[in-house]
Amino acid sequence: MPELRKDPVTERWVIIATDRARRPSDFVRHKAATINRQFCPFCPGNEGKTPSEVLAHRDGTGANQTGWSLRVVPNKFPVLEIHGDLNREGEGLFDKMEGIGAHEVVIESTDHDTTLADMPERQVEKVLWAFRERMLDLKRDKRLQYVLLFKNQGAAAGASLSHPHSQLIALPVVPKRVIEEVDGAKNYFDYKERCVFCDIMRQESKAAVRVVTETDRYLVIEPYAARFPFETWILPRVHQSHFEDIDAAQLENLAWVLRSTLRKLDKVLERPAYNFVVHTAPLQEPHMQHFHWHMEIMPKLTNVAGFEWGTGFYINPTPPEESAQFLREAGLG
Repeated sequence: MPELRKDPVTERWVIIATDRARRPSDFVRHKAATINRQFCPFCPGNEGKTPSEVLAHRDGTGANQTGWSLRVVPNKFPVLEIHGDLNREGEGLFDKMEGIGAHEVVIESTDHDTTLADMPERQVEKVLWAFRERMLDLKRDKRLQYVLLFKNQGAAAGASLSHPHSQLIALPVVPKRVIEEVDGAKNYFDYKERCVFCDIMRQESKAAVRVVTETDRYLVIEPYAARFPFETWILPRVHQSHFEDIDAAQLENLAWVLRSTLRKLDKVLERPAYNFVVHTAPLQEPHMQHFHWHMEIMPKLTNVAGFEWGTGFYINPTPPEESAQFLREAGLG
């Protein structure tokens, strides 16, 4: 019989459709977007096709030239612009402001055909360092309230270019979904005087049925109320609300954990398209006792349709306990 499960943070309900459970081989795969390397703006030699870099890991070469191993550049077609004033104003009951923010692309490698799962661990670590460095830099701009770090891997996940890259968008407001998650965590903390994410980790680690990987610094799980098949969370064991506060040892281990997790998903699901998002606290807020940064990886295996849009419920045809077992059995360090 199907189950209704409630997320303990946001109080969102999910339907786990156990009566029509789907195995990894049951999902349709979509081919990734491809483009000739000669025309790829992210490939070495095409630096002039991107805006000037704001961060790069280089081997003694000058800015915006070849010789780099990672680059961060402003998006050529940004959703928000860094220059200008917010100019908040109202039109009757409506509110508006200028589209101030930042939209940047992290070009993760010089190799056009690689993925995060295939990269050397050290290169994955460079990507994570770039996330941290750009967040710390943007945090100095007090107009900016939130930075969303995310990756769209594959055409089905929204990637328009196949060259490995991730993105960040800095916003002058805190997104509603972030507020809901932070407020849900705060309500739990006010009632129990404990972080809900820390409690989730303690319970999941003890039960072990939804655990994918454990290290001294991270726990990888399939969440109890997973919205999507093989939705996967990476949680730091130490309580931290802001991703940008991560230290070198944590980053090094996170590189291994993230790469290992993506390799497991690639093996079990035959290299699926996916999105990952870093859930972190608002930029200008001090350390929060009630919130805990984490990563969420969501393979694109099902479609959101009318029922989901109309109710806010998600239907997940693969119980997270089964997803965890498939990923554990994938091995792969």
